This record gives sequence, structure tokens and C-alpha cells, in this order.
Amino acid sequence: MLYTTATFAQLSTNPDKFLGNITTDGNVEFGSAERYYQLWNQITPENETKWDATEGSARGVFTFDRADRSASYAKQHGFPFKYHTLIWGSQYAGWMNDLSTAEQYRALVEYFDGVKAHYPNLEIIDVVNEAIAGHNPAPYKAALGGDGRTGYDWIIKAFELAHERWPNAILVYNDFNSFTWQKSQFITLVRTLRDAGAPIDAYGHQSHDITDISLDNFKNAMNEVHTALQMPMYSTEFDIGTKDDKKQKTQYENLIPVLWEADYCAGITLWGWIYGHTWIHEKDAQGNIITRGISGLIKEETEDGKKVYKDRPAMTWLRQYMQSDAAKNAKSPFPGFKKEASVYVRPASMKVAKGDVLPVWVDATLATKTIEKVELYLESTLVNTLTEAPYIFEVSHSALGSKTLKAVVTATDGSTYERLSRISIQNGNKREPYNGMVPTLPCTIYAGEYDKGASGISFSNVTRNTSDTSAPIKTNTNSWMEYTVDVAEDGIYSLDMEVAAAQNGGLFHLVDNHFGNLIFLTDFTTVPNTGSTSNLQTIHCPLTQTLTAGRHTLSLIADNGGFYVKSMTFNHIPTFTMPGAVSVKDMVRCEGVEVKTTSAGYVLGMDNADWAEYSVDVTLNNNKYSYEITASSVEGASVSMTLIDSDGNEKSLGTVSIPATGSLDTYAVKTGKIRNKLDEGKQTLRVTLKSGSCDIASLNITNSEATGIDELSDDDTVATGETYNLSGQKVGAGYKGIVIRNGKKYVER
Repeated sequence: MLYTTATFAQLSTNPDKFLGNITTDGNVEFGSAERYYQLWNQITPENETKWDATEGSARGVFTFDRADRSASYAKQHGFPFKYHTLIWGSQYAGWMNDLSTAEQYRALVEYFDGVKAHYPNLEIIDVVNEAIAGHNPAPYKAALGGDGRTGYDWIIKAFELAHERWPNAILVYNDFNSFTWQKSQFITLVRTLRDAGAPIDAYGHQSHDITDISLDNFKNAMNEVHTALQMPMYSTEFDIGTKDDKKQKTQYENLIPVLWEADYCAGITLWGWIYGHTWIHEKDAQGNIITRGISGLIKEETEDGKKVYKDRPAMTWLRQYMQSDAAKNAKSPFPGFKKEASVYVRPASMKVAKGDVLPVWVDATLATKTIEKVELYLESTLVNTLTEAPYIFEVSHSALGSKTLKAVVTATDGSTYERLSRISIQNGNKREPYNGMVPTLPCTIYAGEYDKGASGISFSNVTRNTSDTSAPIKTNTNSWMEYTVDVAEDGIYSLDMEVAAAQNGGLFHLVDNHFGNLIFLTDFTTVPNTGSTSNLQTIHCPLTQTLTAGRHTLSLIADNGGFYVKSMTFNHIPTFTMPGAVSVKDMVRCEGVEVKTTSAGYVLGMDNADWAEYSVDVTLNNNKYSYEITASSVEGASVSMTLIDSDGNEKSLGTVSIPATGSLDTYAVKTGKIRNKLDEGKQTLRVTLKSGSCDIASLNITNSEATGIDELSDDDTVATGETYNLSGQKVGAGYKGIVIRNGKKYVER
């Protein structure tokens, strides 16, 4: 084995900046070349951590074997492993294309959770890759919120999901033509994420597009981006793709020092190093490959029947440069390759009316130090200094235009950390509740009574009927309306929304916009074709998150518009008493189920392993119980019931076989005894579909102790008089299931 340069130390000896590389053909080591760790001190898998490689075969089936090679190698040699990438439109799990938007979101959460379970302590993550239009934005971006209020809600949501799971990781947005053709789009995107308060820690210049860039243009582009963003930066995929040794060396000599010696650059990752085994090829006019891997730095050749590895001139220069004092002493925004400060400036809105007061939350934490104080500046004026969290400030300005917010976090050891944001001061009315008073949930809110204020602040792309705010509002795609509300008490709530549409395809979701933190409160919910734009229908949406008591800003976002909204009724979901009836629509949590409006009232549609959970209070201790389920199924189904106590202990209530009724409009009543005696107290009742599909119209848990009521009657003559269910509650003529009249049981079908 022969080397033209006798050196076996990592090229970078700077303790704060890494010079990394990627895997070669899926492997860390390559043949008999120098060992990876003898050259590079950071590793990025080229393809092994992309979604199609980790969960591409089937939903929920994760494979990290290939990725583990890199992760284990980095751990063994004590240098960073970067996860590349969570969200990218070019390489993702293809089965996502067959899912609804709501299911795509659930699948994305499962995907993030799956990566978190396997890699709980990731250090650096490319969260979103190439999202600029014309690159490869995720085709499933609607499932993360689409464009939404900011134009980039889906990217913000991806970063929030990542930050929830890896709060100590450096979270990066990564893109391609950031030095040349789409520099302004890159700046706009990243600055919007920063200004909205997204937990983005750095931006990544892939640096693929610089083979022919001049030194002056490179410096100007790099400075322009940094001046606009004022954030840490990585060169994430640096390569110079040319067979011309002199040209490659010149570009390395020109560009590498500019990147490496910038205080805000945290490191450089080269995109391959073995000639013939990189992604950039020489091609002819027809696109046929002439020479493979021309961006490589070390050539594999044969001399006297032996393999030798020869540095190209650029590699020879790189070895020499990394031993210079300038390279060794260059500063980094992440000393020791770690993130000490997580500081995000989160304005309640990125736009505010001139003279109005805007709350701003500085979301600040330190990894190993203690915060002494947090200061917020509006332009150069100190707004306030706070010493205790939450660090919430109020700002206002009397001049129009874009204004800079700057948070300065000081630790008890005197070190400081800064973060910028911007707000736009606009002409318009002060933001306030439509009727001057904040509505308190539970209540009904007319859609037309969204907050007063200017377009882009409290609403966008909608028009209210000021003479009749109870009139339905027409939505447009990406239109949104915000409502300031007070929540009376902590709990799970549901939403009943009156809608109308003359066509299918309407889609919306409800967001709790907490200082730009996009908390999804509903699934992405489809709006049915109601027959006309004036034929209103109520759709029921369980809220997927607990609402805490206090002030909230709710955003109703039309992902696919064209439908009308009249009102939103928020109900506090009750705890049901057992024995007693459970309202099937009032679940506290669920997955996959659909609440349908039918002639029988609300029914619970279940398919494909769906489940729903209800809050229940068992009032009779160690008692015998029975169940009564009224359900329909075309071909038959099986449903299990489980009771879960506050400690997570589960007790089976049995499995119910739903017969084939031939139609979902035809119901059967199933009854049976629960073998396990139940303990009293508040618990969770889970109903899970085991097989088939069905609609459940009613669910009753009844007391099986002796009642003195005669057994079930199949007499043709049914007694008249007041009618009660098995819990003793009076019911109307449309009730289906077992009823009691004059002390005798009958079946109403």
C-alpha cells in the first residue's frame, strides 16, 4: 500500500471546527486508502439516513443498519455524526403518496419518533433539505401545515417536531443554489424561519454550485447571506467538480479559507473524496457519463500491479492549509462542536399595526450554564430586562417598516448569546376581539367574527360581511382567520363546525398559534360536498391537544379553500359516568376514526386498526358490568374494549363481534357481560377496531347486579309509556338499542 503523502493525522486540529466528509458507496472506509478517521473528523451519511433508506419498505418498519455504520464509527472515534436529512422531497418513503393528508401527518410524527427512538442523542440534523421552489420541496408538505400564515408553516412545523425530540441538537436548514441563482429565495426562506421564532440553529450552504464562481462573487454572496441572517453557518456539501486539476486546486485555495476563517462558519463537510466515487460526473451533450466522480480528491491508480492512492493538487494544498495557524485558530459559533444556547425570538405575530402592542417571547435555555438575564432590544432601544422565565416582552413602534428585534442572553459567567428577529410595522387597525370582548370557551363563535386588525395580522385572503357577521365566510386556499379566546378550564375540547361546499376537496386545520409555535389542534379535516354553498352541514372534530386555561390565539387555516364556514362551537368533553352511556363523538384521544353525521345522529366510523379513548368515572367499586353496543358493518367487524387506569394498567372489558348488517345504515345491538370486575375512579376507556370496519352509534356500560327489571322481551306488542336506556336516562323515540318501558326490556332497531 503506497501513499504519495505520508500523513495519518486528521486534517483539522481545530477543536471547534470540523472538516468532515461523507460515506463512499454506502461505506465509511474505502479499499486500502487512508482510514477515514485519519483524514476527517465529522461524518455525514450520503444516503443511508434519508427517509427512503430508513422507513422506505413499509410504514412503521425501520431499518438503521446502514446508518449505524456511520453513527458507530463517529462514536468510536469521538467526532460528530450528522443526520442527513429528515425532510426532503427527492428521497422519501413512497408509501406516503397513498395516504390522506391527516394520515400523512400521523406518519410523519411516527417517522420522527422512530428516528428519535433509535438515535435519542443526535448532535447535528439537516431537518429540511432543498425546500426552495424549483428544488425538491416535500410533496407531502400540506401534512405539515402547507404554506399557512408565514408561507413556510410546513418547514417551521418540521423544525418544531425536531426540536421537541432533540432539544440539544444543532438543527439546520440545508439548500443547494445558495451562492448563485436562488440566493435571495434562500435568504427569504431562512429569515422567515428565524423571524417566526422557529428553532433553527444554523443554515447550510451545500456548496455544490461553486465550481465556476469567482472569488469576488463568492465573498459577496457569502457576506450578503450572513448580513441578512446573522446566524451560524455550515458548508455542508462542498465539492469542486472538474477533471482539471489546476482549476480544482485554484477553487479550493480561493474558497476554503473564506469559509473556514469566517467566525460564523462552524465547519465544512466535503461531499466525497475518492475520485471515481463521487456523485458529480463528466457527461457528454446527450447526458451520457464519460468520467465518473470527477470531484474526488484522491485517485486510485495501479502501478507495477499495485494499487496506489495519489493526491490531486487540491488535496495536497488542503493538507498543507489545515496545518496553518489560520486554520488551527479559526473561531466557531459552536465551540467543541456543541450547542450551548438555544435562543429563539418568538413574536406573537410577524406583523403588527403601527402603535399597537406586540407580545414577544424570548425562548431561551442554556445547556450547561445558568441564565442571569435576558434583554430585548427593538432596533437599538432596550425594551426591558428580565431575570426569570418566561421571558415575555411587549413592544410597540410608531414608525412603519421592518424593525429588528435582538435578544441578548447573559449567563452567570458573563458569556452572552444573541438572536435576531424582525417584525413588520404596518398601517391598520389595532388588533382586538371583534366584539370588544374575548369569547370564553366553551362557546360558539361565528366564523366572520375573527379578530379586528389588518390583513396579514389577524386574517388573510378572506372578507367578512360586516353587516351580518353570522353569515358564512368563503375560504380560499391558504386563507386564514385568527380568534383570540379565553379557555375557562384545562381539558380536552371538541369542535363542531358548520360548513357548506358545492364540491369535494375542501381541507382545513385549526392551530393554536402560541408565539409562532404551531400547535395543531385538529387533524387535517376534509369538508364534504353538502350539495350547495348554502346547504350547511355540521362536522365534528375532536381537538387533538389539551387546551390549558387562559388566553389563546386560534388560527383557522384553509389548506384547500372554496368552502364556506358559518360557525365554530367548542365543547368541553365530559367525563362519562360508568355505569352509563358514552357519547361516541366525545373522545379525548383517537387515531384514524371518523365522526360521521347520519340519520341516527353522530356515529363513530372505524377502519384499519382505528382507536378512540374516552374519559370515564367508574362509580361502583368491584361491581359486575355489562355492555351494549349499537353498530353496523357491511361484512362484519371485531372491536375490543380496554379500561386504562391512571398508572397505565390495562384491564380488558372483552371483544365484541359486530355482525354483518349488509349496510352501514342498518344497525345491530350487541350485548354481553364484562367478566372482570372494575375498580372505581377516573380512568380511560379505549375502543379499538381489531378487524373489519364498522360504524358505532352508541355505547352503554351497564350495571349487571340484580335490578328487578324483567328480561329482554321479543313480544310483538311493545308497551307504551316513558322510555329509558339501561342507565336510567330518558331517551326519545329515535333511540336505538335496548330500552326499558314499564320495567321491561325491549330492543329498538
